[in-house]
Amino acid sequence: MRRIWFFLLAALWLLPACASSQGVTLWTVSSFAGADAASALAYVEILQQYEAETGNTVVDNSATSDESWKSSVLSDFAAGNEPDVLFFFAASADSALILDRVVPISEINAAYPGLNLSEHPALTEADGRVYAIPVRPYWEGLFVNVDLFEQHGVELPTTWEKLETAIARFREEGIVPISVSLSDIPHYLAEFAILVSGPVEDYMKRPQRIEDVPPSFYTGMELIHRLYGLGAFAPNVSSTDEAAASQLFRDKKAAMQIDGSWFANTLPESSMDTTVVMPMPPYSADADPTAYIGGVSMGFYLTRRAWEDPQRRDAAVSLLAMLTREENRRRLAGGQLSGRLLSSVEALTDESHRMLSPLQDAMNKDARERWLLECIAPIADGSMTARECWEQVMALSPFEE
Repeated sequence: MRRIWFFLLAALWLLPACASSQGVTLWTVSSFAGADAASALAYVEILQQYEAETGNTVVDNSATSDESWKSSVLSDFAAGNEPDVLFFFAASADSALILDRVVPISEINAAYPGLNLSEHPALTEADGRVYAIPVRPYWEGLFVNVDLFEQHGVELPTTWEKLETAIARFREEGIVPISVSLSDIPHYLAEFAILVSGPVEDYMKRPQRIEDVPPSFYTGMELIHRLYGLGAFAPNVSSTDEAAASQLFRDKKAAMQIDGSWFANTLPESSMDTTVVMPMPPYSADADPTAYIGGVSMGFYLTRRAWEDPQRRDAAVSLLAMLTREENRRRLAGGQLSGRLLSSVEALTDESHRMLSPLQDAMNKDARERWLLECIAPIADGSMTARECWEQVMALSPFEE
């Protein structure tokens, strides 16, 4: 976590309605931290710039986005201890829990019409209103260290058969085939295991009863057990953490990793020509080979706590406006991709491929944590069955309307 304390002279850059607040202390929370160094640094610099231009002070508590971070944010809201400006998930089961404590963008625009803050339709909540301003879209896929495949004469995993062949070959060579942590962030593996195990229509279902759970939900969990049995993961896969697992890939000690656009931003420039990202190959004959996971899932919020405080309202609105300026959105998008990695990202996300929202985003917190943090590791080693997993998850009404 970061604490930013800068006391500098003010400069008038905001609209008159926002320029009157001086010497105010604001509290912010975001996930711009950890391995995504480019975005984290940009976030710190923007907050420093805001302090220099307004004379206000920002106390920032940012940390890597994981289940623990989500829980801490939601706990703060439940306790009435929420920040003034927040970067968090939107149009999801998580955001539904805070909507009565954040301000719709339309309400802010009505009071500060000169700002014209963005109301992105992808972040529309169930009540038809938009509360968050997105900064960057995201995508997820299978990252491949192409140079390792070339050095060992292994074909790229464009089909499931080729993927299993690659797993066997790299295991023989002492290279981790697929780097992942099943202890803290098995999310991407779990999502793609279901996606490649059946038709897109199944993946998009949000079952209300155990009887309605699609077959691909079970097949996907069984697929994780299959990969574990093939030796696809490191021996310590159930005890290592995400940071260590990701470093294996960056150090060329792992051939593949299932991850997202934030991970791409952590790769060294020297790897841009030796890394590609591709769709996870289909396991089932009726899976869509062009499907990938992505969307716009997070954005900046202004809380009611700040909005209803006459001493902090203008300052908080001005900070929200600065963070969501077009040039700052680009800065928060992270490092610039290039080479073969950039070309592969453009191919993954072009119009010929089908983008789907993550299954977990539609789940309530308890069900999501049960699925990802309590099911995946035991399913992998065979101590839990797919049926047992989904019975436990569905008992928590994960998609309750």
